Amino acid sequence: MIQAIGLTSSTRKEHPPVVDDVSFDAHAGRVTALLGAPDSGHTTALKLMLELQQGRGITYFRGRPLHRIAHPSREVGVVMGEVPGHPARTVRGQLRMLCAAVGVPVRRADEVLEVVGLVSLRDERLSTLSRGMDRRLGLASALLSDPHTLVLDDPADGLSPREARWLHGMLRAYAAQGGTVLFTTADPKEAARTADRVVTLDRGRLVADQEAADFARTRLRPRVIVRSPHAARLGALLTREARTTQRSVEVVREEGNRLSVYGSTCADVGEAAFRNGILVHQLADEVGDMGPTSAHPPETREQTPDGEEEQPSGQAGDSQTRSSCPARTLAESGLSPLPPPIAVRHAPGPLRPLRYELRRSAGVGTGYLTAAVVLITSAVLSVLLARIGHTPQARLLAAWPLELPLPPAALGAGLLGALAFGEEFRHPALATDRGTVPRRLGLLTAKLLVASAIALMLAVLTVGCDLETLYLVYGRELTSVPADWLSLGASWIGLVVGCAWAGVLAAGIFRSTPAGLAAVLAVPIVVVPLVQKVMQGPSVRTAAGFSERLRELVLVQWPFGGGRYLAAGVEVLAQPVGGALTLSLTALLCAYLLTTLRSRVR
Repeated sequence: MIQAIGLTSSTRKEHPPVVDDVSFDAHAGRVTALLGAPDSGHTTALKLMLELQQGRGITYFRGRPLHRIAHPSREVGVVMGEVPGHPARTVRGQLRMLCAAVGVPVRRADEVLEVVGLVSLRDERLSTLSRGMDRRLGLASALLSDPHTLVLDDPADGLSPREARWLHGMLRAYAAQGGTVLFTTADPKEAARTADRVVTLDRGRLVADQEAADFARTRLRPRVIVRSPHAARLGALLTREARTTQRSVEVVREEGNRLSVYGSTCADVGEAAFRNGILVHQLADEVGDMGPTSAHPPETREQTPDGEEEQPSGQAGDSQTRSSCPARTLAESGLSPLPPPIAVRHAPGPLRPLRYELRRSAGVGTGYLTAAVVLITSAVLSVLLARIGHTPQARLLAAWPLELPLPPAALGAGLLGALAFGEEFRHPALATDRGTVPRRLGLLTAKLLVASAIALMLAVLTVGCDLETLYLVYGRELTSVPADWLSLGASWIGLVVGCAWAGVLAAGIFRSTPAGLAAVLAVPIVVVPLVQKVMQGPSVRTAAGFSERLRELVLVQWPFGGGRYLAAGVEVLAQPVGGALTLSLTALLCAYLLTTLRSRVR
């Protein structure tokens, strides 16, 4: 059951709130429609309920607000607009990635694909899906974790009548199994035909909360539909006769030769046309915009699989959970089959974020393309630098000309790190709205680990490809390993991994991939000169012999030559680039933690 109490959006200057003190209930086992014009505020009301927008009021989902639920995706499945997935990701890849996020087995993706009828399209890219197929994928994403409640924003918008019937059949089947369904719409016909209860909004205020039968009888106006080649003449005649007899009749001219006559009957309109010799092609009674009453009577209610009328949750039990319904019963009642219930693993550790990040990064070709460009560029630059000469061996193997602020490998690692968080805000798979990606430390840790692994592979492959290229072009002359390879290797790996981390943190703070890449470039262009200026300033004392004094302080002999590795790490940090990168990462990490705590306090 959903209980929305006092939903009010934040006001802007002198403008009234988009939603003003809206309260209503959506009961379990029933379909509730939130009806209103596009500017009535029904989408804003959903965002307030899902805590995607700041405002006043509170919404309880089975007695708990959303921020008090440990795993919101297990309680509420949300479909708002198009599926926010990467256009190059496949349908099955999108669902498998979400399976890792919500903690369900990957086989669940195949189960929901079969339910929504997308098995034949599982290898298609998201950019090729039609509007109807995209809406099916959105519903499949919402059903992955077997939630108790479905919340949908105008789900049938832009769909064909056939797709709309299928969608509402799924929602009806979901409610028949004890789930709670709430959807918004601007079409009274859709609300009256498909919902059990209709909540009407007008200019942000609640104007009606009725059963669908009462809504159709009191809120929709009966009318007579007339089609005639002389529609203009017939409309003028009906208006004149109504004025003469002092009856309240309204004639509305629609497209083509169609008239909508409010306040009259088929008999009166037909007799008027016959008396005046006007040819009529169609004459039918309708209730509002619901179509002919013989085809869709407003009093007809959907039934449960047991053939009984749906009861309010106060009689049927609001706290009931969605249980499995036999397939035979669903088939007999004409409802769509649903995936079987599933036990969701609530693992609090970083396993699910790490698995999610691995599938996210490997599911599109951006990373592979970036790595290929980096390796080719590095190989070409190393050959050119070797031909020019006068380039140190370390810079030659890293393909790092003095004119460039960073080598191609570091730039590529920074770009991939920025994409790790930038794509989350551009194509939010973990949130229902853009710009609301959850700032969890587990997610950040997973992204930093994956970015480190990718950067490490990129660093090693770059040096290996450069060595092989130099050997093929110039022979063994330029493939010698420097004597201080340990400190150089540590510096190289630290530079590439540090750039990847800077991209991840900056993109997470500024919610943009270009901002993450700009932060990576700002380290050698802005921070390094500042650090050099500080280090080159006058100094009375030096830190010579730091590693020996550190060894004496610990009073333990470093195993396996650990003191050597420690000294190499200290040398890396003592370099201007290493110190600037460490300083930048510390500042970015503190800023990320500060924004995370700030969002949690809100």
